[in-house]
Amino acid sequence: MEDAGHRCSVKRTPKLLREVSIVKRITITRLLWLLACVILAATGISAQSDPTYKVDPNWAQLPQGTNWNGNTTWITADGKGNVVVLVRTAPYFRVFTRDGKFVRSFGDDGLFESAHSVTIDSQGFLWVTDSAAHLIHKFNSDGRLLMTLGKKGVAGDNSSKDLFNQPNHVAIAPNGDIYVSDGYQNARVIQFTGAGQFVRIIGGGKGSQPGQLQLPHGVALDSKGRILVNDSDNQRVSVFDKDGRFVETWPFPSRGGIAVAADDTVYVSDVNVGIVNIVKDGKHVGSVSADRAHGMGIDTDGSIYVSGASRMTVMKVTKASGR
Repeated sequence: MEDAGHRCSVKRTPKLLREVSIVKRITITRLLWLLACVILAATGISAQSDPTYKVDPNWAQLPQGTNWNGNTTWITADGKGNVVVLVRTAPYFRVFTRDGKFVRSFGDDGLFESAHSVTIDSQGFLWVTDSAAHLIHKFNSDGRLLMTLGKKGVAGDNSSKDLFNQPNHVAIAPNGDIYVSDGYQNARVIQFTGAGQFVRIIGGGKGSQPGQLQLPHGVALDSKGRILVNDSDNQRVSVFDKDGRFVETWPFPSRGGIAVAADDTVYVSDVNVGIVNIVKDGKHVGSVSADRAHGMGIDTDGSIYVSGASRMTVMKVTKASGR
């Protein structure tokens, strides 16, 4: 380090470097939390949990004598009675019934460098982002690898058509088209055909101006085919039409997941504030408190599933009885 022309020598031990890294992460997290709270206050959104929703943090029943053994990063439902939790350590996939009964687990150690999100499409295929390896994987329900997008260990920039840089989420359209949220380093969503052929780049301009993205952290599609993008660092959801043209933004904390119900109600989670915002026609209609809310999925029965990143837990959110 240098100060006013004088050099100060500091021995940077591994322990010191780890401590500095931890302090940086804590500081950044606090700043993001404060920023999110400011945005909530400015938009008139209350972080108080909507009493019409019930949160069950003990929904998932792990086999006796076992634990998550890693962060529960994402969760998704197949619409046929099964819910899949993605964990950052093997076995990566844990399958439960809607009632939380454990079914099975799969995914051998070393399958991913950093498993980040899982999405189940209408055919029952699992789409998983491996952010550290810059890859998107497609698996069948038994865990057999069917397709990979990207090149392992090779990062692309905002103009790349076949490479990613720490992708974090995938949405699948009814026609099978693939939408990849390529955030953390890049600032875009990339659309492919179901066969993996490049279609277009959505966003791609890093910034805070309309149509620009800063850190996409999730992508979803509504019934009109509009593309909804969590923009974590801009603390908003950016909306694009089916052809990738910018439409509008919604000011909600958004470092988490995004999911759209059959009636086009949109659920947006934020890991720093610990809430799931409920949005209808671009307007905030409620919030649900969910500790470290990160990955998220919606079942066909209306249940919402939320993973609590870094808390090793998953939650089931339902309408309270009689509401």
